[in-house]
Amino acid sequence: MSIELEDVKFRYPNAQTFKFGDNAVLSAELLTLVRMGQKTATCGALRDYPEDSPEMPVVGRRDIALNWDDSPALVIETVDVSICRYCDVTEDFALAEGENDTLEGWREDHHHYFERNGGFDPEMELVCEQFRLVEDLAAKG
Repeated sequence: MSIELEDVKFRYPNAQTFKFGDNAVLSAELLTLVRMGQKTATCGALRDYPEDSPEMPVVGRRDIALNWDDSPALVIETVDVSICRYCDVTEDFALAEGENDTLEGWREDHHHYFERNGGFDPEMELVCEQFRLVEDLAAKG
């Protein structure tokens, strides 16, 4: 029996839902990295968060990461949010994303990601979020 999204939303009433990545394979890889404790940060283009957007990460809020099929995967709690230009992302943040072993690798992969998702500019502003894993919902299924 799998856990239902409505049940998770009931337990975390202020939570927003989101997906890691922009395709099923990448999403599954990123969820695995979070479960392993290797991924404790993520970022997105600021342009994708309209003013007063409820999806904007908020320190202390717990949000529900979804599998690509919209089923609940895990719950994270945001511990830090900052706005940073792509060209100014630090190696510490890039490595906390858990996807690459170097800042250069992070830059290359994220350049391609942003090109696929609305365009890339080295000066573009990113919403940089650090988080902790609160609950792995796959363990409940």
